[in-house]
Amino acid sequence: MATEVERPIFTADQQRFRGAVRQFLTREVLPDYPDWVNEGKPSRRFWEGAAALGILGIGIPEQYGGLPGSDYRHSAVVTEEIQALGMAIGGLRVQTDICVPYLLHHGSPAQQQAWLPKLASGEAIVALGLSEPGAGSDLKSMATRAHRDGDHYVVNGAKTFISNGAAADLVILAVKTDPSAGRNGISLLLVDTGTQGFERGRKLDKLGLKAQDLAEMSFTDMAVPAENLLGTENEGFAYLTSNLAQERLSIAINSQAAASAAVSWTAEMLREKRSRGDLGQESKFTLAQSASEVAAGQALIDQSLAAHIADRLTSRDAAVAKLYCTEMQGRVVDRCLGLWDPGSVWDSDSPMGNAFLDGRVSRIYGGSSEIMKVIIGQDLGL
Repeated sequence: MATEVERPIFTADQQRFRGAVRQFLTREVLPDYPDWVNEGKPSRRFWEGAAALGILGIGIPEQYGGLPGSDYRHSAVVTEEIQALGMAIGGLRVQTDICVPYLLHHGSPAQQQAWLPKLASGEAIVALGLSEPGAGSDLKSMATRAHRDGDHYVVNGAKTFISNGAAADLVILAVKTDPSAGRNGISLLLVDTGTQGFERGRKLDKLGLKAQDLAEMSFTDMAVPAENLLGTENEGFAYLTSNLAQERLSIAINSQAAASAAVSWTAEMLREKRSRGDLGQESKFTLAQSASEVAAGQALIDQSLAAHIADRLTSRDAAVAKLYCTEMQGRVVDRCLGLWDPGSVWDSDSPMGNAFLDGRVSRIYGGSSEIMKVIIGQDLGL
């Protein structure tokens, strides 16, 4: 049986945290996961359990209820353990890896005091309202408008494909406050979903990621207090791009862990075949190729993690990690799927089959593979 490679990037405390996360996921999450698939979102009990373990407090200062001494490596641990069990809980990463940093880096003391303790405790769930019908995440085409009217912004528009959209208590909402300025006219508002004029739309049925909350939302003359402006008006584009390196690293880690899990499950299945004298050379070579690519991806991820915690991860390096790991995930999962007996993977309960469906979007969201190539090409002076 293959041995687990030692990874010096993680401290002893983080490895102990890994054990606690694994126990939590195995005992409290995995049994309920089929219900999440049916409901299209995690249970509220999950958020409360994740908060109790400190998962929702990763990166949040202790004064707001955060996990003491935590850094981004703790998030990586959680992602890896989730994928090792064949689950997809992307909404968790949306909260901890994507949304919380906006409040940490751009929120006022009053905004941080109002929301960070609730996010750390699981009392509140947060979403990022960016993608729009017909525009995707093309910020220049954003149609949601907000105009200042006294001490409020009045918001009209709609968003779609919003992770955590059905359950969110808070939305970090991207709006056009100066429609004539293109991407330089975008602002971010903190919107309590109980605000009059806020409406949730359909729960979206997806190809893969069945347990992930993905929804539509709309805004009709929604009055948002001016003090809910995040940072400075019309600086939203700069804020949105400032966290892209971590967002793309988060996706890369998820893809890397998914590919690693696929190789592990397939190796176990092939060992059973070998014990029956039913393992061919071609299957062995196919999995060996996949294991080699996974090992290369792991080295790249750990290198990127080290750079990120040292505040040295560039947009180019994050693009390299996302491009390699998401494309590698696609190749590896596809190869592994082909090694299984068809009847065992084309079932809704099959981790291997679900890995195939869940992984496809990794090459699209957070910037498509083509966009990653543009970024890398620009760095090469091309």
